[in-house]
Amino acid sequence: MKSVRAIRGAAARRAGRQGEIVAALWLMAKGYRILGFRLKTPQAEIDLLALRGRTLAVVEVKRRGDLLAALEAVGFDQRDRLRRAGLAIAAKRPALAGAAVRLDLLALAPGRLPMHIPDAWKGA
Repeated sequence: MKSVRAIRGAAARRAGRQGEIVAALWLMAKGYRILGFRLKTPQAEIDLLALRGRTLAVVEVKRRGDLLAALEAVGFDQRDRLRRAGLAIAAKRPALAGAAVRLDLLALAPGRLPMHIPDAWKGA
């Protein structure tokens, strides 16, 4: 029999995957091309990698009760790792040469439309 912790963990992973699918669909509706889901790099795991024009968006997807909680859920160290991961991917892919790398947040909250915040931690 599975422990309560294992059941909760499985449910959280399932909800996370569903949230990332919703986020990807939302971004595609806004004109982004999704380049990858859950990309594992030496620096960090990127929830979504999306391109629109010459902007490469490293998108962190957070499901929280409100926007502030979603913003605060990503600490400085994680943001730094995500930025470095995005820059490393852009440097390795010739098609992304010269693209501006940006760290975005896509916040999901129960009963609300997704909220995409481009360059969510600008200056932070």
